[in-house]
Amino acid sequence: MSDSEKLEQQLIEDIAGFYDDPLGFVMYSFPWGEDGMLKGEDGPDVWQRDILEEIGRAVREGSSLGEAIRIAVASGHGIGKTALIAWIIIWFISTREFPQIPVTANTRDQLLHKTWRELSKWHGISINKHWFQWTATKFYNVHYPETWFASAIPWSEGNSEAFAGTHEKHVLVIYDEASAIADGIWEVTEGAMTTAGAMWIAFGNPTRTNGRFKECFARFKHRWITRQVDSRTAKKASQTQIEAWIRDYGEDSDFVRVRVRGVFPRAGTTQFIEHELYDDARRYEASGFEFQPKVLILDVARFGDDQSVSSLRQGRKFRVKKRWRGLDTVTLANNFIEHIEDEEPDAIVIDGDGIGAGVIDIIRARNFDRKAGKDILTEFHGGGVPQDPAKYFNRRAEVWGLTRDALKVGFDLPDDPELEADLTGPQYSYVTRNGCDVIQLESKKDMKSRGLSSPDVGDTLCMSFAVRVRERVERRAERQVITVGSSSSEASHNWMAS
Repeated sequence: MSDSEKLEQQLIEDIAGFYDDPLGFVMYSFPWGEDGMLKGEDGPDVWQRDILEEIGRAVREGSSLGEAIRIAVASGHGIGKTALIAWIIIWFISTREFPQIPVTANTRDQLLHKTWRELSKWHGISINKHWFQWTATKFYNVHYPETWFASAIPWSEGNSEAFAGTHEKHVLVIYDEASAIADGIWEVTEGAMTTAGAMWIAFGNPTRTNGRFKECFARFKHRWITRQVDSRTAKKASQTQIEAWIRDYGEDSDFVRVRVRGVFPRAGTTQFIEHELYDDARRYEASGFEFQPKVLILDVARFGDDQSVSSLRQGRKFRVKKRWRGLDTVTLANNFIEHIEDEEPDAIVIDGDGIGAGVIDIIRARNFDRKAGKDILTEFHGGGVPQDPAKYFNRRAEVWGLTRDALKVGFDLPDDPELEADLTGPQYSYVTRNGCDVIQLESKKDMKSRGLSSPDVGDTLCMSFAVRVRERVERRAERQVITVGSSSSEASHNWMAS
């Protein structure tokens, strides 16, 4: 074996040893401190090191658990994320045989002229650059150009199959500026995460208050390793520019939150409940709630991917009792009856639309709709007439508005990513009716078209505001005198309209 062959063999063995050590690979593969683009540089920035080390840990732990690896990084501007993307691609393609690596970004220009060109720069100075060839849309092993490569793929709703599942053993998906990538592409990419060891890394400025990138840090944060990077901590960011932004806009402005702090904005112009309200509620501790009436709520699933949810509100404290999927109405009713027996609520609210009516019929037939001889069950119908028709389009919009009002003055909510995503997901608009501009809440169908789930958990909190227990007891007593002979269903309906 010639000296050059020995050196090449040693290079292969060295790089193979970085399979679960991307930071070690980056330090080994690039000429840190030498003349050229790395003169005076001693290695990655602190935040970049953190991400690389986290990837290494996830590879080691994920390999043993047989799970896909998901990492989401929200950041301010100018921190050096495209360089980190290039390092990760070169590390992955160098340490794994025949990988599949689709790379996309928010726009074609960002992908090809920034993300992909950054890869070209780092490939040009890597120690094993002779293994690979870079083109405008492909980065491939020179010996296996058709089976060992990374691809720059501009996304489109009509080209979503490029991000679908694959039979390759080693899969890496990279999203750059992930906030603006359509939710449908995110959903298709899930299909590529069925292979143990598959990796999905999403980078971006947190520009949107909803969507799948936001959900990485909220509803789905249990699936994702997340980081938020403040530009002020990054050595490559222009501190002069950052200081100017802070002077111009204010440190707590949405502009600075997104472009500097790597924090999601408080609210989009059409977001009905702001994230800050939920954050405040997580920190609020209700007192004296033990002496308040109990309201037990059930939201009944209508579709296969929705869930039925049982929750309890007592005064200014709310908690989720149980979530169910795939239950028939009889089983769901029986499970909910167990909650009625456990809690002995003063009021019960059940979503009466669709198959919820069947659950209500079972509960009434078994006499769990009454307490101390009084009807305590309210059928909630979101499309019903609001009590304040000059402000709200329907009853659903009204109870969500009452929930928002309650959060503003202080409310005790659990630290529940799904509840947060549900409450902050719906958007709203104003429509004119009877000469008034009234609030109309986004429909669940429209939410699903944006890639969001039905807000089943959030609905239970909002439905709890469909009743005021103390007034209900007082008015019920009055009605027994005035309207003798009224059916319980009529009384319930009249209460809801009061």
